[in-house]
Amino acid sequence: MFSRLSTSPPPWLRREIAATLALSGPIVLANLAVNLMTTTDVMMLGWLSPQALAAGALGQSVYTTLLLFGIGVVGALAPIAASIVGADRSDSAGLRKALHQALASALLLAAPAWLVLWNAEPILRAIGEPVDLAVRAAQYLRALQWALAPAMLYFSTRCAFAALDRVAPTLVASLIAVAFNAGANYALIFGKLGLPALGVVGSGLATTLSQSLMFLILIGWSFLDPHLRRYRMFATRPRFDRAAFAAQWRLGLPIGATTAAEVAIFGAAGLAMGLIGPLSLEAHAIALQIASLAFMVPLGLGQAASVRVGHAFGARDRRGVSRAGWTAFAVTMGYVALSASIMLAAPRLLISPFLARDAADLDQIVALALSFLQIAALFQIFDGAQAALANMLRGVHDSRWPAVMAIVGYWGIGAPVGVGLAFFTYLAGRGLWIGLACGLAAVGLQLLARWRRRERKGFLMPAESADDGSRLTSR
Repeated sequence: MFSRLSTSPPPWLRREIAATLALSGPIVLANLAVNLMTTTDVMMLGWLSPQALAAGALGQSVYTTLLLFGIGVVGALAPIAASIVGADRSDSAGLRKALHQALASALLLAAPAWLVLWNAEPILRAIGEPVDLAVRAAQYLRALQWALAPAMLYFSTRCAFAALDRVAPTLVASLIAVAFNAGANYALIFGKLGLPALGVVGSGLATTLSQSLMFLILIGWSFLDPHLRRYRMFATRPRFDRAAFAAQWRLGLPIGATTAAEVAIFGAAGLAMGLIGPLSLEAHAIALQIASLAFMVPLGLGQAASVRVGHAFGARDRRGVSRAGWTAFAVTMGYVALSASIMLAAPRLLISPFLARDAADLDQIVALALSFLQIAALFQIFDGAQAALANMLRGVHDSRWPAVMAIVGYWGIGAPVGVGLAFFTYLAGRGLWIGLACGLAAVGLQLLARWRRRERKGFLMPAESADDGSRLTSR
C-alpha cells in the first residue's frame, strides 16, 4: 500500500500518523512507566543479591503469565468500547455497560489466579526448580499476587478512557505509581524509613500497593474530568448484562489465549533457564527486561491501532480501517528497526544498571546477557510486527483465528526449536532465545496473511466469514 505513495505524503496519511502518534504517545509512556515498575523490582532485587534476583525473575514469569492472560480478556474492552464510540459517541449507557462487564471479568479472573500463586512453591518444585529458589519465589509471589485484581481493574478502566481519547490520565497515574513503587521497594526490601527489611516479600508488596494506587487515581479522574463525568463510569451501581458479558468473553478469551501463549513461552524459557543454571537465569532476566522495555513502544502503538481501527470499524468505514491499520504497522516497524540497532550498538550500556559491580560471577553473567541481547535485537522486528498486527485484527473484532495462529507459532514452532537447540546442542541458553525468535516470526507472518485476507474481504463482515476455513468450522 505505502509503495504507491509519492515523496510527499497525502493529507490523509499525515492526519492518520498524527492521530496515531497523539493517541499512542501517552499509551506508550504509560506502558513504559508500568514496565519500569517491574524493572525497578528486578533491579533492586539484583542489588539485594543474585539469588533474590533469580527468585524475583522466576516469580515474575509465573505471575506475568496469569496477569497478561487476564489483561487479554478484559482488554477486549478496548475494541468494543472503540466500536461503541465510533458508532455513536454519545452512547454513555453502552460504554458504561461494557466497562462494568470488564470490571466484573477482572474480579472473576483474579480469584483462581490467587489460588495458583498462593501454592506456587509445590508447583515450582514439581517442575524441577531448586528447592531454595522455589521457596524464595513463592515468598515473593504471596505478596505480589494481590496486585492482580487492581492491575486488571486499572487496565479495564484505561481501555474505556482510551476509547474516549482520554489517555493522559493513565500516563499521570502510571508516573505517580512508578515514583511510589521505587520508594516502596527501597523501603520494604532494605528496611528503610523505619520499615522492616522484607527482602523479596517487600518487593511484591510494593508492586501491589502501586497497582492499587493507579486504579484509585483513574476512579478519581472519572469524577473530575468534565468529559468523562458525563459517562458516569463509577457513579452508578454496576449492572450485570448477559449479552454484553458474553460479547466481552467471546472476543476477550481468544485475546487472553493469544497473550498467554506468548507470555507463557517466555515464562517457560525462564523456567528452562533455571534448569540450565542460575547464571543463565540471571542473565536471561536482565536481557528479557531490556527487551520488554523496548517492546512497550510497539505494544502502545498496537493498542492505539486497536482503538483507531475500532473507531473506523464502528463507523462502518472500510477505508478508514485499512488506513488506520497500515499506518500503525508502518510506524511500528520503523521503531523496532531503531531499537534493534541500539541493542546491537550499545548492549553493555543497557546491561550495566542491572548488576552490582561486586556481584559474584559478574563476568559470566554479563557475557551470557550480551549473547541473549544480540538475539533479542533480531526478534524485536518480529515481536513488533506481531504486536501491531494482532491489535489491528482485534480492532475489527477478529481474535479467534489469531489465537490459533499464536499457539501454533509459539508452541508448535518456537518451543520445539528452542528446547532442541538448548538441551541437545552446545547453544544452551542461546538456543532458547533462538527458539523464541522463530516463534515470533511464525506468528507475525501468519497474522500478516490474516490481515491481508480481511482487507480483501472488506473488513466489515464477521470474522468467521473472512475465510472458508472459518465458515466450515462454524458449521
